[in-house]
Amino acid sequence: MTETTGAVPPLGDPSAPETVAAARSFGAAASAYHRARPGYPAEAVAWLVGDAVDVLDLGAGTGKLTEALVALDLDVIAVDPVEEMLDELELTVPAVPRILGTAEEIPLEDETFDAVVAGQAWHWFEPHRALPEIARVLRPGGILGLVWNSRDLRADWLREAGELMHERHDASATFEAYVNIGAPFGEVEEHTVEWTERMSRDRFLELVRSRSYFITASPAEQEATLAALQTLLHTHPDVAGAVELEVPYVTRCFRARLED
Repeated sequence: MTETTGAVPPLGDPSAPETVAAARSFGAAASAYHRARPGYPAEAVAWLVGDAVDVLDLGAGTGKLTEALVALDLDVIAVDPVEEMLDELELTVPAVPRILGTAEEIPLEDETFDAVVAGQAWHWFEPHRALPEIARVLRPGGILGLVWNSRDLRADWLREAGELMHERHDASATFEAYVNIGAPFGEVEEHTVEWTERMSRDRFLELVRSRSYFITASPAEQEATLAALQTLLHTHPDVAGAVELEVPYVTRCFRARLED
């Protein structure tokens, strides 16, 4: 298994007001989020859902994971608590049903899905409330699949960029903190995919603008962060002069089956 490095302490209680505010802040930057954030490798998503056909994308956001699920010809329903995110999702995958809801109160019937998946979202959930709800909407033996894209901070320029962006945590870095699923699910399996996304400098800065820390920062803090990152991109020997940036990612997938 490949580990990312440079992680800082994780977010606290997902129900805390500051955490809820950070999660809901994405609505203000839904378009930027969708333009900038990477998708998910087909290999990773296929492993995540196994033999599932009916899939719930929980905390679907703007539909980055939804797109990959649809590309596998799966029947998908998307649930997210932020209306602006679902509006953006509709533009990308208009045929997918969209429902306002949370992991703690899923507005769907019992035993509806073969798999429930969450991309970049599990750390926003309250597991003690979300797990019973996920188990309720899954069919017997159904899969809970969790996936995170993390920039591979073994690349020195990305590590420095993360420091300038005041990144608070790498949500995929600590298995025990984020993927300790437990009953009524069985053993957790893990799969890792390493890959590279090519993007312009402007898109990389758009990626920064889509992060909750940046969205909730003051205008002066935002300006200072962007200025520091632009200096880094123009001066760091790994990326100075590059027309496109090669941004390495590690996609970490976890899945567990609902026990009978």
